Amino acid sequence: MWRATRKKFPPGPNDGLKRWSLGPLNDNPLKYFTRLARDYGDVAGIRVLNFGTIFINHPDTIEEVLVTNARKYTKGRVLRANRHVFGEGLLTSEGEFWLRQRRLAQPAFHRARIASYAATMVEYTQRMLEGWQEGEELDAHQEMMRLTLQIVGKTLFDADVERDAQDVGKSLEMLLEIGANFRRTIFVPHWIPTPTNLRMKREVAQIEKILYRIIAERRASGRDAGDLLSMLLAAQDEDGTRMTDKQLRDETITLFLAGHETTASTLSWAWWLLAQNPAVEAKLHAEMDTVLAGRAPTLDDLPNLSYTAHVITEVLRLYPAAWGLARLVVEPHEVAGYPVTKGMGVAMAQWVVHRDPRWYDEPEKFQPERWEGDLLRRLPRFAYFPFGGGPRQCIGNTFALMEAALVLATIAQKFRLRLVAHHRVVPLASITLRPRHGVRVTLERRHQINARDSSIGAQSAVAD
Repeated sequence: MWRATRKKFPPGPNDGLKRWSLGPLNDNPLKYFTRLARDYGDVAGIRVLNFGTIFINHPDTIEEVLVTNARKYTKGRVLRANRHVFGEGLLTSEGEFWLRQRRLAQPAFHRARIASYAATMVEYTQRMLEGWQEGEELDAHQEMMRLTLQIVGKTLFDADVERDAQDVGKSLEMLLEIGANFRRTIFVPHWIPTPTNLRMKREVAQIEKILYRIIAERRASGRDAGDLLSMLLAAQDEDGTRMTDKQLRDETITLFLAGHETTASTLSWAWWLLAQNPAVEAKLHAEMDTVLAGRAPTLDDLPNLSYTAHVITEVLRLYPAAWGLARLVVEPHEVAGYPVTKGMGVAMAQWVVHRDPRWYDEPEKFQPERWEGDLLRRLPRFAYFPFGGGPRQCIGNTFALMEAALVLATIAQKFRLRLVAHHRVVPLASITLRPRHGVRVTLERRHQINARDSSIGAQSAVAD
């Protein structure tokens, strides 16, 4: 049996985290974890009351936790505290139950099946653009939220959720923000009837109403649409029993909510960054015009839209939807030379690692060109991990990347999105990394150019 031969805990701040307020960790976790890395290096210790957490930010140590020693951990306290929202779905379940559910859901995300979703993604984006007008002011984040919700509803559940998109978006926004509050997670169980908990319960019920409606309609029809919901409905345990509506609810809510919100946030940050970097935007437009020449993108175009892919990769570096990860220790071992025991926490932040100057030149700069020349292969494995890693890596990463590329290409051909003056955009580190107060933009319609002009434009953009 493993025994700690010495008692020690990494050095760390003594800045009031023992108080119930949790101070800077609760107020601005991005700033807090950045400061930890700056002041204490690759390993730091945090104590909240009697609960100890080791914060790590070196790729090799992160790989040890997420891959090498994955079985010695479960999901962190924030996700565990939100099981009343996500149930026992893929995001929160553990052990053999999680493995079984993962195997059932995996076929819906095989590359061949994901490829069949491409046309739907473009079709729904074009439908949205039909309502956009030159000079109109709108919130790009809300538009992306509504669009990606409709896409995930159609592709994974073969359901038209357009009439529900606005209500679900508002419910999700509140649930994600409150659900990531460290103070609530540690001190306020969800079953205590506080005003906030009661509101969360109402919002969850609103989303459940939609999900149960979709499940009931599919059960009544008996139709096999070949989508995720059909696979889950047809799945059987070894004894022949099928999933209950509650089990289906738990599996679908994670993909229905988190599955669209992460891509929406990525696209929102993309529009914000592009609007501030006209040379990058010009190079992106030049690729659009050269490769697509005004037509709608298809799955077959993606290999030729290399700069588009670099833009998305760079957005996910600077503003990863999953900005941080946490695990709870279930089996004693060591992390970076420090003993960890059952019940301790280990945390890591993509926000910090992705901005580390050891791995990236000018890490704060939005520079898609950095990904040319196979930078990803030269980096340590976990110097870039926007979708996590190991056995719990995001099941929908390929889906999300394809969706982001197709939506970005479809919109960027038709419109420029100009930032509204004096509208402050700052990151909000909820369960996902979202733009606080949205991204207010004014629409500017692009004029189509022919292939010869686009070739000239591409050369100009490179020269710039």
